[in-house]
Amino acid sequence: MPELPEVETVKRGLAPVMEGFVFDRVQLNRPNLRFPFGDDFIARIQGQTLNSLTRRAKFLQAELSSGERLFMHLGMSGRFTIDQNQQGEFVHAHNTNPKHDHVIFEMSSGARVTFNDPRRFGFMELVAANAPYRLDDLGPEPMGNGFNAPDLRQRLKGKKSKIKAALLDQKVVAGLGNIYVCEALYRAGISPKRAAGRLSVAETESLTGHIKDTIAAAIDAGGSSLKDFANTDGDLGYFQHSFAVYGREGEPCNTCDAPIKRIVQSGRSSFYCGACQK
Repeated sequence: MPELPEVETVKRGLAPVMEGFVFDRVQLNRPNLRFPFGDDFIARIQGQTLNSLTRRAKFLQAELSSGERLFMHLGMSGRFTIDQNQQGEFVHAHNTNPKHDHVIFEMSSGARVTFNDPRRFGFMELVAANAPYRLDDLGPEPMGNGFNAPDLRQRLKGKKSKIKAALLDQKVVAGLGNIYVCEALYRAGISPKRAAGRLSVAETESLTGHIKDTIAAAIDAGGSSLKDFANTDGDLGYFQHSFAVYGREGEPCNTCDAPIKRIVQSGRSSFYCGACQK
């Protein structure tokens, strides 16, 4: 499932052709994705201006001129593609299967933005102005100023859960996923089996810095392309070529040559070096 760097990459690709432009035409090719769209979905969006496009955790958030907010989630296989209007016609230049093109936004910028999702685990939800949403209770963004060592230490205080599970709790830090938690813990030299509430001040400082660095490096690389993810112009991310531990079970550690281990925690694979991570 796409994580924060992948969603940030998509947001940066969509913003130039959507932000500040009007939804000239909205087309739904099915009544639902993970959830139903609702009978008035098109009427509430079509003709509105997308004032701002942001990312919160793993969600895209579009602020409409009506005051409503459109939340979009990629799910497991969701992908946005952009086609430009050329001489009155849109030219489809992507390798996605058109039968999975479920939502099409034609923007006043001259771009057609298509949401393609073979597995249909993605979703779009319109929320009325000032209405609460599921993201309101999330923790700080890992790249924001609100995410720092004292805050993280306070959020982890007293937790008996393993540090890997704690970092995946979206109320602790928003947007972190399995891949980048494994990589950040390796960089910080902290075992995923450690109790979250037992990290020292120095370890928390180190972990906070490495989370920020890992996420920043992944965004610079356009995210990680493992199965379905590609950015809006069809290019694949390449951070997977920099993985130190994720998906490398049995391979030698880049630092000490000990074999990378894999364990299952809360139903998810954790990859780590038993020699480097304590």
